[in-house]
Amino acid sequence: MEKRSILHMLDPMPHNSPFDINMAMDAGFDVLMPYSNVKLENVYGLTQDAIFSRSAAGIKRTAIFVGGRDFALAMDMLNASQKAMVPPFEISVFADPSGAFTTAAALVACVAKQLKEKHNKELKDCRALIFGGTGPVGIATGVISSLAGAETTLIDHLSIETAKDIAHEYNRRFTCSLKGGYAGTDIEKAKLITTTDIIFCTAKAGIQVLNASVLNSANNLKVVGDVNAVPPLGIEGIKRGDNGAPLQFAKNSKEAVGVGALAIGDVKYQLQHCLIKEMLTTNTPLYLDFRHAFTKAQEILNI
Repeated sequence: MEKRSILHMLDPMPHNSPFDINMAMDAGFDVLMPYSNVKLENVYGLTQDAIFSRSAAGIKRTAIFVGGRDFALAMDMLNASQKAMVPPFEISVFADPSGAFTTAAALVACVAKQLKEKHNKELKDCRALIFGGTGPVGIATGVISSLAGAETTLIDHLSIETAKDIAHEYNRRFTCSLKGGYAGTDIEKAKLITTTDIIFCTAKAGIQVLNASVLNSANNLKVVGDVNAVPPLGIEGIKRGDNGAPLQFAKNSKEAVGVGALAIGDVKYQLQHCLIKEMLTTNTPLYLDFRHAFTKAQEILNI
């Protein structure tokens, strides 16, 4: 009889994400084992308990999912799990804290597709600003965008030092070239977006970050992506279902287009489903993070 598939879901938060549990079940895992309040030092032992308790047939149907809300901690937990493997006792591990990796990968890929189709440009040709850039999705978006070649700045609404510190930390970890910026008022936002090509909006749900008057200050804007699906949306004039629709409020950037939360969310959903499913079907252990998510998002969008 074939061994049942098991996904061990490690989360440093008090509760595992119901979204991730639903996704894992829909991807085909038979048994989901959630672990909450998991500390980094626990990961090595939990991994070895998972790999040494099953035969070779069972190992192929065992995997680990790392959740939480912290980009760096999720990567550290993934790395700790990988170090605990003892060939041939190896299983796949996928880190996606708060869905940040798959959401960010979908966002950047959707914007890249519109850049190519509407403007015949690539990310490496562009300057990008990320509003809400110091949260988990914003950081992941920044790292992906920077590694793809865009001149990328993380924008914080409270402190430029916070943005600079985070940019420095992730530049060190992933050899990218992030910058840190600050904009707390409409005047400061308008000044920042004057010459930018891309705006990524990854701020908290239900907060409008850029209104019409600010957008009208943009002179070179090409594509705007907003992951916020809760009214008011993060960028005025973008509709949740937009996928390359003309940007309503950008009179000085007449060719600018927008990508809304539902278009991004559709790719994010496909992406997370595919990556979880890959852990079930692979014969070689996979260690999946934001880089694999972005590669798969590009495949989904055929870019």
